[in-house]
Parts: sequence; C-alpha cells; structure tokens
Amino acid sequence: MFDLISRYDSQILEAFWVTIKLTFFSAIGALIIGTVVAGMRVSPIPVARWVGTAYVAIFRNTPLTLIIVFCSLGLYTTLGWKLAGDSLADNNYRWAILGLSVYTAAFVCESLRSGINTVALGQSEAGRSLGFGFSQNLRLVVLPQAFRAVIAPLGSVLIALTKNSTIASAIGVGEAAFLMKAMNENEAAVLAIGAIFALGFVILTLPTGLFFGWLAKRFEVAR
Repeated sequence: MFDLISRYDSQILEAFWVTIKLTFFSAIGALIIGTVVAGMRVSPIPVARWVGTAYVAIFRNTPLTLIIVFCSLGLYTTLGWKLAGDSLADNNYRWAILGLSVYTAAFVCESLRSGINTVALGQSEAGRSLGFGFSQNLRLVVLPQAFRAVIAPLGSVLIALTKNSTIASAIGVGEAAFLMKAMNENEAAVLAIGAIFALGFVILTLPTGLFFGWLAKRFEVAR
C-alpha cells in the first residue's frame, strides 16, 4: 500500500484535488438552485409551487449517472451545447459540475423546506405587519432562521455530494474514482488500492461532518 502511494503520490493528490473542486463548485451551484426551488415550493403562487414540486420529484428520483451522462452525451456531444471552448475535458468537467448541482439541489431544497417549516408562523406575520412582501419576508425573516435550523442536514447533503462526485468518472473526468479505475487496470493490488481511496474519502468527509456538527451546535436556534 505504501509502495503504491509513493509511486502514485502526485497523481493521487491531483485526483483528489479535482474531487475537492468538483464538490466545492457543485455545492455552490446546488445551494443557489436549491434555495430558489425551496422558495418556489413555499410560494403563494400555485404555478411556482407546481414547478418546484416537479423539479424535486424529477431530479430526486432520477439516477445521478443518467443525469451526468445525459449532460455530456445528450447536451454536449449531440446538441453541441458547450460550456468551455472546444476542449472535451473542460466541457465534461463543467457539465459534471452542472449535473451534480442540479441533482443535489433537490436534496438541498427539501432540507431547506423542512427548516422553513420550523419557523414560527408569528415570524412571518411580524414581517408582513412591517410591510414586507413575500420575497422580502422569505429573504430577510424566514430563510436566515431556516438555514440555522438545517445546518446539520446540509452537512449530510455535502458529504453525500462528495461521494457522488465519483460519478463524474463516467464521462471521463479525472477525479479520484477515475484514477482508482486506472490503477486497478495496471496494478494487482485491488485491496490496497481500495484502501487508499477509501482512506482519502474518509479524510475528506470526516472533518466535514465534524465541522457541520460544531456549526449546528454553535448556531442552534433556541425555541
């Protein structure tokens, strides 16, 4: 195992760096999309609620592999929709981020909606009594409290996103799972290779879980 690490050290670090970047940018995209969809789900406008509900139902129940492969083969290769010049690798990398963001946003939305439901009705009524419209009330009164209530669930979503980033290898993105597959084809040490990458993901996800657990306690809403 240590012999493998010494021979592939730079490649392993580079592959996990790609995994970290995939997770980081996808998390930002998922948070933005998920917040917008959560707002639509609690909107007083029936059409907006219907669109939000349909979004969650479709993407939460569609396999992530199918979404990412559709983005690469369907939108990029077939329709020619480019996100980064003419480079196949760059386009697949950005399509992987978009696919991960769109998929994870459905789970962010549901976590956030559960947080919105914990906000006391009197808080919204107080906002309306100050003359806030729906969007102002949501942005200034409800969402700040909802985010504090769902810090721990959002941490779990982020950990799941880190592990789901391995699906990007299906379209050739050179992250950790892609390198693991290449090493398995060239080395006769399946268990050692598996242990290396399992340890790598534990190193990535364990501090994330501990950090979000600390944040949840630090900003816990006293009721």
